[in-house]
Amino acid sequence: MKLVKSLLLGSAAGLIAVSGAQAADLPVKAKAVEYVKICSLYGAGFYYMPGTDTCIKFGGYLRADAVLGGAGDYNFQQGANAGSNNRLTNYYMSRARFDFNVDTRTATEYGVVRTYADMVFTWDSQSVTGSNPSTFSTGSAALGLYHAFIQFAGFTFGRTVSIFDAPWQSYPAGGPDTIPGGSNHTNGVNQVAYTADFGQGITASFALQDETTANNGQSNLWNVSSGTSAQFVTGVYGANAWGGTRSPDIIGQVRVDQAWGLAQISVVAHELHTAYYGTTEPTGHPEDKWGWAVQGALSIKNIPTGAGDNINLQAVYTDGATRYNFQSLFPQSFFMFSGSSAGAYQSTGFAGLSDGVFGAGTGIDTVKTWGLRGGYTHNWSPNWASAVYGGYAQLKYGNAGKALICGNFAAIALAGATCNPDFNFAVVGVNTVWTPVKNLAFTADLSWSHLDQKYSGTIASPGIATAAKPAAVYELKDQNSVTMLLRAQRNF
Repeated sequence: MKLVKSLLLGSAAGLIAVSGAQAADLPVKAKAVEYVKICSLYGAGFYYMPGTDTCIKFGGYLRADAVLGGAGDYNFQQGANAGSNNRLTNYYMSRARFDFNVDTRTATEYGVVRTYADMVFTWDSQSVTGSNPSTFSTGSAALGLYHAFIQFAGFTFGRTVSIFDAPWQSYPAGGPDTIPGGSNHTNGVNQVAYTADFGQGITASFALQDETTANNGQSNLWNVSSGTSAQFVTGVYGANAWGGTRSPDIIGQVRVDQAWGLAQISVVAHELHTAYYGTTEPTGHPEDKWGWAVQGALSIKNIPTGAGDNINLQAVYTDGATRYNFQSLFPQSFFMFSGSSAGAYQSTGFAGLSDGVFGAGTGIDTVKTWGLRGGYTHNWSPNWASAVYGGYAQLKYGNAGKALICGNFAAIALAGATCNPDFNFAVVGVNTVWTPVKNLAFTADLSWSHLDQKYSGTIASPGIATAAKPAAVYELKDQNSVTMLLRAQRNF
């Protein structure tokens, strides 16, 4: 028995020793994994960032466009070389775009702190400029930053859409990027803004906005004294003679946003500060002027024609603030060509947009515009929707500015030609959107654009080399453009 007991005790001691050695070889126990948790405070798609009380959401879209008969992604046929209407003109354009946005929110004792950034990566078709040899311009790869802002206690600091804009920007029911009749800062503009919420969907906002940071910046401020004939036939009436920044645009807005729809009034003050009459300081300069604009917007939801149907309307008037009507994606000078029945080589129409006009020794004569824009969307079913839309705007130069511009027109005018740089512009269109599954949409959008220019007669044009247009006699005539957009888009 003593022998058996000794063997058992020895075996146990050995097992304990081996177990101790194995236990000493084990790694230190790992900390518990912090799994990502859903944040339900701000809607679907938000998650807590591990180890913090900040919620984050990633989103965006991927888009593929094909445009028939346009300029750029969805523009009317204008400029070099969509507007030249010759062998340099693209019959189709294409775009691939990836949009990525990041939204973070943190609850604090002062309210929610929000940051938001929206980055866009794009690859477009190229356009041809000139002939023999030709060169490629525009298009190709591009990177954009449409939104980058911080929101805190009612304040917004950074880049986002303007509080002057209607919520639908320049797309009351879809359509091209060039519908006039109101402002559009869909690509963002740098600003500081404050919004006061009075409850029941009633808000009031105030902003200081750097319009020079909008897409294509401000409208033109023509110094006509340096204008040339070669520029004139492209819609450029002189030097774009802005001086340095002095005051941001000052904007106020009041909005009512409720179940029935939305109503909004916006106003803006816009300073016109020029450079010099000539190239040096002693040549002098005109005194600064203030332009302004006022806009009303109305959206009616849940109308009797069907669930989800809506009507969006807006109207705008500007004096020395043209960009708030012919908005940031509308070309600020352009030309268009087509055939002629008047014995001329071809017909042409051109237009120059401006906040104001001055010449050597004169003051600034502001440009006045007004416009309307609207659209109606009907949902045939949860998967199919169609819309009609339109916009119309008028631009008028003052008598002094018109006289300065027409002084340069005389160099190209032939007998019987009349000078009037005023013009009207209209867009109408229809579209249909098929959404076979959630967040995937296919769109067909057809639009007609019309330039109603006020010049008449014929001119001896010096030609436009970038558009392969020769020096010849051209008829001054209204111009039209028909464009089709085909789009596939996946939101996430």
